[in-house]
Amino acid sequence: MDMEWIVTFSSRSNPTAQVSLVAAATRAEPHADISVEVSDVDACHDAAVRQAFAIVYPLTDEPWGVRRFFVRDPDGTIVNVLSHKK
Repeated sequence: MDMEWIVTFSSRSNPTAQVSLVAAATRAEPHADISVEVSDVDACHDAAVRQAFAIVYPLTDEPWGVRRFFVRDPDGTIVNVLSHKK
């Protein structure tokens, strides 16, 4: 995938193994340091809200087929939590 501001490379033998490179200066939202794909992003978001974690990018359906949010961990790392939309 190449969207100019993000490029994702995936393994041909294991397509779920992926590495993405992000051009942080090209986007208005916070830059995620790491992404984690989960089976139920809504449940993860609900748990993060209940535990008062810092949500720094709201739960959003993105036009490229993912539903995601960003959360900041206690050390300041921004985690992109996502699921592919079905």
